[in-house]
Amino acid sequence: MPPATTPAVAPAAPDSDPNTHWWSHQPTLQRVLSDLLAGELALMRPGVRRRLPPWPAQLDLAADLGADSLELLGLASAMEQVLGIGSVGEERVLADPRLDAWLASAACGLEQGTGVMSFRTSGSSGAPKTCRHALALLWQESGALADLFAGTRRIVALVPSHHIYGFLFTVLLPRALGIGPDAVIDLRGASPGGVAQALQPGDLVVGFPDFWRAFASATALLPGALPPGVHGVSSTAPCPDEVARAVLEGGIGRLVQVYGSSETAGVGWRDGPDQDYRLFSYWEADADAGTLIRACPDGSRAAYAVQDRLAWSAPGRFRPVGRIDHAVQVGGVNVFPGYVAEVLGMHPLVAQASVRPMRPDEGRRLKAFVVPRGAPPAEGSEAAAALRTELGAWIAERLSAPERPVAWTFGAALPRQASGKPADWIIDGAA
Repeated sequence: MPPATTPAVAPAAPDSDPNTHWWSHQPTLQRVLSDLLAGELALMRPGVRRRLPPWPAQLDLAADLGADSLELLGLASAMEQVLGIGSVGEERVLADPRLDAWLASAACGLEQGTGVMSFRTSGSSGAPKTCRHALALLWQESGALADLFAGTRRIVALVPSHHIYGFLFTVLLPRALGIGPDAVIDLRGASPGGVAQALQPGDLVVGFPDFWRAFASATALLPGALPPGVHGVSSTAPCPDEVARAVLEGGIGRLVQVYGSSETAGVGWRDGPDQDYRLFSYWEADADAGTLIRACPDGSRAAYAVQDRLAWSAPGRFRPVGRIDHAVQVGGVNVFPGYVAEVLGMHPLVAQASVRPMRPDEGRRLKAFVVPRGAPPAEGSEAAAALRTELGAWIAERLSAPERPVAWTFGAALPRQASGKPADWIIDGAA
């Protein structure tokens, strides 16, 4: 057996099947590029309201979105990196900032590209981590997913297509299923109830836990609204068992949960909240508990570090039992409470800060305990309200929405256990 290596990103030999050239369908490329550029602009302009995709091909990044020359160069660099294409040229970027011109450059670059895609981690710890994947490996997963979702007629997309989950399920999977890219219906702008009313038999709804929670509540108010043969898939974060059960009770025929990450892509799946995950056939556990081995299409084997501790019940059967890197999930995004506390600690009015996820009875966001410089303000006072407003504005300029605490507690010292270790606290309910 050949030894395992680090994750392979070298492209396979060019594929003669034009169906694998996902970028040849311009609406698909336009969706991916619009999602990518919108996401990059959001990182460049935290706290600023942005124009959400879909974007028309005639959109001018400078005139319509106000992107300056430095932002245009940053956007072009992100396009080159994510799509794995050569340089589009500074002169070209600045001379024609229209989306249709960038689409033409992207398509040309992909035809001559590296065969490697790059995806950003959904987490936030300063700068997102970039994870590179050979298209050959992404197609390998798409084939496995096509077997898992055989019979699908349409893909209903509720996730951005430039993240690895959205790319696999809304860009590659339709081609692997043989239903074609025109069978992808983007309903990200619809309410959960609107999504339910738009569904047809044979639809596969590509969602995430917070969507499924809202969808279950909507379908509970619309009994019998779902047609038969509608299935769903959830990823980006663990889907709570009670949410999965409520979705199934609401009329979804099957809800498949996919476990994976930006670093590994999909690793395993289950279609019942009480089941263990099953590894996809090309993965196997390694003797090192923190590593999985992938059998690649070219016969090589690659070792990947996993982001969670995995508990194995049988060969190929597992359950995640906690993050290794101390990230937590907020709205389907990995966030790092320690990093958020560091940002708060930079404020001149803050001596110390601790950030934690809320307890289940408190909510599903982050909460902050802040030790101000000087005496802490009395709860309910104008001074406390003013400090909340000041810190809220501070983090809005520096952190994404999932990273921002929504509940604040002030005190003279951080909560600690008798042993001196950090302790949890009960929020006062004020945001």
